[in-house]
Amino acid sequence: MTTVAEILKSKTSSLVFAIAPTATVYEALRLMAEQGIGSLLVKSGETIVGIFTERDYARKIALMGRTSVQTRVSDVMTTAVLFVQPSQTSEECMQLMTSKRLRHLPVVDNGQLVGLVSIGDLVKDIISEQKFIIEQLEHYINGGGR
Repeated sequence: MTTVAEILKSKTSSLVFAIAPTATVYEALRLMAEQGIGSLLVKSGETIVGIFTERDYARKIALMGRTSVQTRVSDVMTTAVLFVQPSQTSEECMQLMTSKRLRHLPVVDNGQLVGLVSIGDLVKDIISEQKFIIEQLEHYINGGGR
């Protein structure tokens, strides 16, 4: 089973984008659009104080009569941020994401942010593992296992 550390190593970029809690939702959306990402960690200095996601925007801005230009990220961010460690497996992450309905998990090692895994990262890893297993089984079935 693949670990979170291995998944982070395989990513094309290790950048984790963040925004201040005092920024506007509009600024957060603009950054997310520019980077092609679905979430931002919310940091006060080096401390993670929340996460802002597309889901936060969809449910906490228009549906509540707010505007993205006037609303601060701190007013709509998710404050209960769940973290994983580099030693955890992709399966553990999938279980956590499924049970808590999450799409992004920050990765923290010894109190330091070292990356972020998305549901897409995990799906890519699982597909790769399954492809490898299928290839090995085909090789065995076709006589390569003798």
